[in-house]
Amino acid sequence: MTYCVGFLLEEGMVFASDTRTNAGLDQVAIASKMHIFEVKNERVIVLLTAGNLAITQSVVNSLKLKLSDTDNKHLNNVGSLFEAAALVGDEMRATFARDGSFLKDHDIDFNASILIGGQIKGEAPRLFNVYAAGNFIEINHETPYVQIGETKYGKPIIDRVVKYNTDMMDAVKCLLISFDSTIRSNVSVAAPIDLLIYRTDSLHADCKQRISENDPYYSTIRQGWGAGLKQVFSALPSPDWC
Repeated sequence: MTYCVGFLLEEGMVFASDTRTNAGLDQVAIASKMHIFEVKNERVIVLLTAGNLAITQSVVNSLKLKLSDTDNKHLNNVGSLFEAAALVGDEMRATFARDGSFLKDHDIDFNASILIGGQIKGEAPRLFNVYAAGNFIEINHETPYVQIGETKYGKPIIDRVVKYNTDMMDAVKCLLISFDSTIRSNVSVAAPIDLLIYRTDSLHADCKQRISENDPYYSTIRQGWGAGLKQVFSALPSPDWC
């Protein structure tokens, strides 16, 4: 399983993904699920992947191979993020056409989803969620975030805190608490966490962090959140029903 989150904020965007992969209890490994396509001062496009790792790696690697094809559209030359999301969707369909029937023969679902976001010069930052069928939706300012993978444990804190005008560092803090809640409740999600902070119009992915389990700031956030929850819980009144 995987947990990936994208925020679309007034100040910019925040992306994060865990790195745990597993194919059984004794096949646990680390693999990056964040992929950055950048032409400095012209575009930054970020992909976060969830689902069957073989499927998502196939999609991402195919997109990378096409960067050298100057005669066709690819992620480094499309004119909008909408077109970029369409390319990701097309590649998802191409992978299904090639591998879908073989996966079905082995009782394996075609399970994959990809978040794509960033900014191309000339338009505002945008964020999309691409589904396994290759179709996609765009995230808007009303609900300025999207999650894929193991979403349920980290969603409540994001729902309560993150708005379009939320301060970017507050959003990062919320995001890390969301990851801590997910990691505590699901062993298939784990640090290190890949984090990218992108500021609007910078057109450069210059703030990327890999946050380990023992990262000092992450540890402070986890401990403070846990202690704060216990303190608030203790302060709540007990029912007087009986």
